[in-house]
Amino acid sequence: MFKGWIKNSFIDYPGVISTILFVGKCNFRCPYCHNGELITNHETMPGLDMNVILRFLEKRRGLIDGVVISGGEATLYPQILPFMETVKRMGFLLKLDTNGYNPGFIEKLLNRDLLDYIAMDVKNTGAKYAVTAGLSVMDISRIEASVKIIKESNKEYEFRTTVTKELHTKKDLREIGKWLKGSRRYVLQQYRASDSQLTEREFTSYTEGELHEFAEILNPYFQKVLVK
Repeated sequence: MFKGWIKNSFIDYPGVISTILFVGKCNFRCPYCHNGELITNHETMPGLDMNVILRFLEKRRGLIDGVVISGGEATLYPQILPFMETVKRMGFLLKLDTNGYNPGFIEKLLNRDLLDYIAMDVKNTGAKYAVTAGLSVMDISRIEASVKIIKESNKEYEFRTTVTKELHTKKDLREIGKWLKGSRRYVLQQYRASDSQLTEREFTSYTEGELHEFAEILNPYFQKVLVK
């Protein structure tokens, strides 16, 4: 299940020193994904020993405050629940990174009070969602359901979009702002080329200045807009 691990992070969970665990496998095929190996080679990649992870956490009590579960897509693994319950019993904060395509599982995690922070990737406008996610067709209502569930939760959350010139226009971002209006936190993520990108397709990043201009346009729709 877990295929990658960053033992110490100061940036992935806002205000929290965390350890990041990456699951393999995803139900999306975003062409710009920088974790391509986790998507295409997850079956042959060695898995991490859960007991090793838990012993690490036990020894780091007081030094690490949170655990981030990323991927890949963690909601594809129902068997992750006991691990998450153990992490919470140990007193750690828990953050989930998700593509939002499994709203029922997200709701289950919230109902069990297993999450302290949720970061959901919003790929694009509804009309451009499938192509941005690398799919021929998709059920956008599942994304809409997750947005609603997360916004109505009493947990900390953020929606975020990795922006490329080939897939996102200023008009698209404004539409996303209208769609997510009233959300607490929205993050514009600058696309960065990676040797482990899922496809060989070339993408172009907006400059940081351009992203800040987009942030100004989006500010009226959100409590906070950040550029990363």
